[in-house]
Amino acid sequence: MNVGIGMLPLKDIVDRYMQKVSGLKDHCERCLRTERWGGSVVLMVVDAAFTSIGLNYFTAVVPKVEEFNEKFVKSGKIRNLKGLAKVNIRELIKVWRNKRSWIIAKEIASYLSTLSDDDKIALRSWARNAKLENWRKDPIGSIKGVGLVTFQYLRMMGGIDTVMPDKIVKRVINEILEKAGLEPVNDDMEFIKRVEEVALNCGYKPIELCWMTWLIQPEGKVMRMEKYSSILSKI
Repeated sequence: MNVGIGMLPLKDIVDRYMQKVSGLKDHCERCLRTERWGGSVVLMVVDAAFTSIGLNYFTAVVPKVEEFNEKFVKSGKIRNLKGLAKVNIRELIKVWRNKRSWIIAKEIASYLSTLSDDDKIALRSWARNAKLENWRKDPIGSIKGVGLVTFQYLRMMGGIDTVMPDKIVKRVINEILEKAGLEPVNDDMEFIKRVEEVALNCGYKPIELCWMTWLIQPEGKVMRMEKYSSILSKI
């Protein structure tokens, strides 16, 4: 499983990719402790809802989550998930015009806020009990507009060490597999299981491989890891 014929061992190839993203471990640990966005689960849910429509994460999503934070969270208008669930969409659209994103965010917040008055406990409790195999029947997985990628993203922020099968993650990981003389994996569920297996066999966490694929992407002449190093500590 670990070596292709006439190819570099899989671990050596993975190591080369991972060496490009030093400092990644801290970011992933923060994610697994549910401490992204200063520990605000409201911001994590909004981040996931914005990310679900496929715009550039660093140039589109992050600035808008920050704007939402300034206008609604820091101002005290929205204090927790219950507050997000109740706020009027007409107010929210002033920050982010995609109504579908807000409906997703509000429905996720509405469900999670039934699990605990403590937002962090609510998200972590859901993530711990959510099953990948039955994701479509899950109370969050069954929300219209929540795909497997968003489901996995929320689980990761709730402390589950896994991966999102989005197009960048799949492209980079399949490139690694092919370089090792191994078959690429296209089916999303199989892909998630395969990456978890590869990560553990190579001495990494699945979440680290997942974030690595995004952060090694070039933007202009610079890798994202370098270009956005100043905001990584926030998110």
